[in-house]
Amino acid sequence: MMRKSWFGGVLALGVLAWVVGCSQPSARMADAAIKGSIEDRDGVKVSNATVWLIPAADVAAMGKTPIEVKKDAKNDEPLEDNLAANRDRYLKGKSGADGTFSLGDVPSGKYFLYVEPGDSTYLPGGDKSRKSITSAELLAAPVKIQVSGNAPADASYIGTTKCLSCHDEHESFTGTLHRLGIQVIGKPGKLQDFSRFPEFNQGLNKLMAGTKFWFHSYDKTRSFDKYQISNKEPADLASVSFTATFFKDADGVLKFRTENVKDSADPARVYPVEMTYGGGLHKQRYLFRVGRNLFPFVQYNPAGDTTYADRARKPWRDYHADWLFNEETKKLANPPQAKSFDKECASCHYTNYSLAKTAEGDYIAGSVNDIDGEIDIDGDGKRNEINMGCETCHGPGSVHEKAPKGTKSASIVSPNKLAAERASMICGQCHSRPQGNLKNDQPVNTANRMMLPGTSRNAFLNQYTTREDAGPKDFWADGLHSKSHHQQYTDFIKSSKHRNGDHLVACSDCHDTHGKSKFSHQMKFNSDSSESCTSCHKDRVEMGKHVMEKAKCTVAPEKITCSSCHNTKTMQTGAGMGKGMDGKDGKNYWLNDITSHLYSVPLKSNIGVKGVEPGKAMPIPYTNKCGAACHNTSAL
Repeated sequence: MMRKSWFGGVLALGVLAWVVGCSQPSARMADAAIKGSIEDRDGVKVSNATVWLIPAADVAAMGKTPIEVKKDAKNDEPLEDNLAANRDRYLKGKSGADGTFSLGDVPSGKYFLYVEPGDSTYLPGGDKSRKSITSAELLAAPVKIQVSGNAPADASYIGTTKCLSCHDEHESFTGTLHRLGIQVIGKPGKLQDFSRFPEFNQGLNKLMAGTKFWFHSYDKTRSFDKYQISNKEPADLASVSFTATFFKDADGVLKFRTENVKDSADPARVYPVEMTYGGGLHKQRYLFRVGRNLFPFVQYNPAGDTTYADRARKPWRDYHADWLFNEETKKLANPPQAKSFDKECASCHYTNYSLAKTAEGDYIAGSVNDIDGEIDIDGDGKRNEINMGCETCHGPGSVHEKAPKGTKSASIVSPNKLAAERASMICGQCHSRPQGNLKNDQPVNTANRMMLPGTSRNAFLNQYTTREDAGPKDFWADGLHSKSHHQQYTDFIKSSKHRNGDHLVACSDCHDTHGKSKFSHQMKFNSDSSESCTSCHKDRVEMGKHVMEKAKCTVAPEKITCSSCHNTKTMQTGAGMGKGMDGKDGKNYWLNDITSHLYSVPLKSNIGVKGVEPGKAMPIPYTNKCGAACHNTSAL
C-alpha cells in the first residue's frame, strides 16, 4: 500500500491548527469503551485489522485548505491523509481472532471509523468510514463494520456474462451507457439493452440513408475540429478541401468515400465504418477501419442547430478530418497509426484493457474475452467485452467465481464498503483528465494497464499518471470550473462533498451504478426535482426561503430546482443545451451540457463571465434564461 509521509512545513500555520488544534477533546468518556466487530459481506470475521478513530473536526479543517492536485499531496484524501499525519495521536484498536475490537478512553466528539486491514485480503475503509458518528452513539451499542474484499493478485478476468449468471439481479447494468458506449453497427451485443434510448442511433440512421459532407475553411489553430463541416455545398467552393460521402454498400456495410476537391486526379478512398462511439447522451461518433486500426470520424450532436454560428453547436461537427487530408500536399491521406482508437481512447471503455504494438506499427488493444462480447477486437477468434463490465468496478472475478459459498466476498471488491475517497477513484480515473504512460488522456501505467478498483488516489497518481489532471486550457478563466468534458471528478474533489466533517460523499451516493434507477444519468432521484439534493439536505426543502436568503431571488420556487444554481453545466461535450440570455450587444450566452461537480454557485463577478464576450463566457445561472425577468446581463 502506498502511503504518504508528512512534512511539518506543508501548508504552514493552517495545517498546524488543523493537525494539532482541531481534534482536542472537550471531555473524555472515562470508564467506557467503544466495542465492535469487523467482518466481510459473508459475515466472515476479519482479524488483525486496525480500527482508527479519525476526528471529524480534523477532516472538516482539511476541507478548508486549498486542495493540492499533485502526487503525494497532503490533503486530497481526507481520511488517509489525516491518518498519515496523525498516526501517533489517533486512537486505535486491533481486531482479535474473532474480529472484535475495543477502544477505551475516547474523547467526546464525532469520528469517522476507518479500518486498516492487516494484509491485502481486504481493502481499507469500511462502511462506517463515510459518515461521522458521535462518541455517544459509538458507546451506546457494539459497532459492526463491514469491509470490502480484494481481488487476489492471481485473479483473472472472466467477463460480465459469467458475473450475471450468478448476479442476475444486476442485469439492469446492460442498459446503462457504460455498457452501450461502443456498438457494432447492425449487431448490438447480447449484453447491450438499448430500450431506454430510442433515439440512440439518430445520427447513424442519417449516415445509413446517405449523407455527403464538405470539409472547408481549414483552421490549423483549432483542436480536433479544424474544418467546418456542411452537408450542403458551400458557396465558396475554393474553401473546400475534400468531401466524405457516407453510403450503405451492396454488402450492407456502412462506408464513406473521401474525394479531393483540390485535386481531382487524386484517387478517392473508401473506408468501412464498423462501430458507433456514443449516442445515448449528447453526441455520437463513428469508428472506421484502416488495416488493423480503428479511428473516430465526424460527430453528430442531436441538440445541434444549423442556425448557430458556432461550429461546435451545429448538428454535425468535424472530428479529426485533418487525419484524412494533408493541407501541405493537398492530397488525401490515411490517419496516422499512432492516433488509433485503441491507443488514444479505448482504455476507459474496454474491460481489462491491454495494448500491444506490432512490428508494422499498429496498436492493438485487448479486452476480456466474453462469449456475449460485442466483437473479436484482438483477432484471437474470441469475442471481447469492449465496454465497461462488472469487473471494471469490482476487479477480476476468477477467484471469486470459484470460491466456496460463504467465502466469496473476500476475493472481490465491494465499492460501497470502501472509504469514499477510494470508491470515487474508480470513477475518477476516467472522469478526470490525467495523462498516463502513453502521454495521452489514457490513465495507464508502464504496462499499459488501468488501475484496479480499490486503489488509493495517491497510488493512482504515482503509478498511472505522468500528468495528474487537466491542463490550463481545460478550465475556464477562473482555473476552477472545468471547461472540457469528462472532468466531473476533477471538479468533485475540490468540492465540500469530498472533504467535510459530516458525510464523505462518493459518486454512488447520487448515481445508481447498476442502472436500476429510471432517471437520466443513472441518478437515484430525478435531477429535475429538488429531491435529488433534499434527500440529504433536509434543511433546504423550502426552496423559496432558501433562494431569498442566499440571493434575494423572488423567482417562483416551482420554476427552479437546486440544480438550477448548484449544478451549472460548465462543460461541453455535444452541442450544449441551447442559448442562454442575450448580452448587451445582442449576442447570446450559451448553455453547455455537462454538469460541474463543484456544487458551489458561480457568480456573475466570476472572471470567466465579467467583461467576457457572451459567446465566450462561462455558462452560469445568472446568464440562464430562467433569470430573464430579473437578471441584468447588460451590466456584465
